[in-house]
Amino acid sequence: MSAIVIDGKQVAAKVRAEVAAGVAELSDGGGNAPGLATVLIGNDPASEVYVRNKRRACVAAGMTDLHRHLPENTDHAQAAALIDELAADPLVSGILLQLPTPPYIRSHELLSMIPHRKDVDGLTPVNAGYLAQGVSSGLRPCTPSGVMMLLDHYGIELEGAEAVVVGRSSLVGKPMAHLLLERNATVTVCHSRTIDLVAVCRRADVLVVAAGIPGLIGADAVKPGAAVIDVGIHRGKEGLVGDVDAQSVIDLAGHLTPVPGGVGPMTIAMLLSNTLTAAVRQQAPEEGPVLNRLTGRAAVPHPNEEMK
Repeated sequence: MSAIVIDGKQVAAKVRAEVAAGVAELSDGGGNAPGLATVLIGNDPASEVYVRNKRRACVAAGMTDLHRHLPENTDHAQAAALIDELAADPLVSGILLQLPTPPYIRSHELLSMIPHRKDVDGLTPVNAGYLAQGVSSGLRPCTPSGVMMLLDHYGIELEGAEAVVVGRSSLVGKPMAHLLLERNATVTVCHSRTIDLVAVCRRADVLVVAAGIPGLIGADAVKPGAAVIDVGIHRGKEGLVGDVDAQSVIDLAGHLTPVPGGVGPMTIAMLLSNTLTAAVRQQAPEEGPVLNRLTGRAAVPHPNEEMK
């Protein structure tokens, strides 16, 4: 029997509709529409496409597009001055630094300058630390959050499940592992030094692949009935492909995300969700109830509250 194909476009459309409704309610209640400042440095064609898609989604949700594009010859000091300017602007709810930046820009320093409450990518040291410590009031990285939403939407059980994450990047692999741990999965993180990757992956009830290597995972690495989440995306001779050899896995897995149309749409949807959450937290005097109403999320504890 073929795997259930996870429809990321459908789930993302639902999230975007909920965000648009939350933005409208915030504005109708006298608040400012969330403002998203995407920052693009240089002229990388792929980055330009990604930013353009994010900006369109932002406007479609009723948010204010505050995009800033710095030329290729921008130096690090100029880029840092822009981050400081956006950080101080009350109309900017969220700041997204498009990665990768040109090699002469120290992107890790720029990320650390973004206030954690405006860090809608969830990549600053503060938000990464909140996630590692299980503090739920931090903004979480968009792609791993989108994966979690897909798993929940399709009713994939995580409590006690064996989860394997292939890849240990700060963008996806590490935060993905933390999010799965929060849901009481037993998590293994694989990487380039993992011995017998196939055998480790074959144990997984939930297999998340974010290695950046086309077709890395085939049928020999998949447990029958496993949920296989392919985060990779690569342009090949016959179009876009992922880190998973989908054709060899489709009749073995229980669930499978397609490429394209699986995880990709969720990344932008969760960016919009994070931007709305950031705006509400910055504007609402009673954060918990307002967040619960506008974003459909339970009220979150203050970072200083005791955690389990």
